[in-house]
Amino acid sequence: MCSSAPTLPRLFCYKWKMLPAILVVGDVEETRRGIERLLIADGYAVGTAAEEEEAVLKSLFHAPDLVLMSLALDAAELVAVARRLRGRAGLPEAVPVVIFCVATLEEGAEVDVGNNVHMTRPDNFDQLRAFLNQLLQKLPRGC
Repeated sequence: MCSSAPTLPRLFCYKWKMLPAILVVGDVEETRRGIERLLIADGYAVGTAAEEEEAVLKSLFHAPDLVLMSLALDAAELVAVARRLRGRAGLPEAVPVVIFCVATLEEGAEVDVGNNVHMTRPDNFDQLRAFLNQLLQKLPRGC
């Protein structure tokens, strides 16, 4: 077990090392599962949720390092979901919530709910990979 493991169970401990944990929240199963497979192949621990309530529960019990949210909602509702998720799950400000969508958010809207980032859907996984690696490098590691 990791020496600095939190008191709540953490899904993401592997071979005595804490892996960067990403929670993928998406309402399209094919997209959610595809991103999950690609992130696991890149060495991340990945949890998934199909909707807001499931994301809150998984965030409460598994403390993700980053949340990647891709829901078929308009821009204002995506920001509202990010705000509720952060508040209800008690996500620290240091945990980025990436609002991943084709919609354009009002400038600065994502910042209103903490350390959140808006990203339009990338053309390929390499763009998403580079973006997530950049965000995760700024975070402290568990073990």
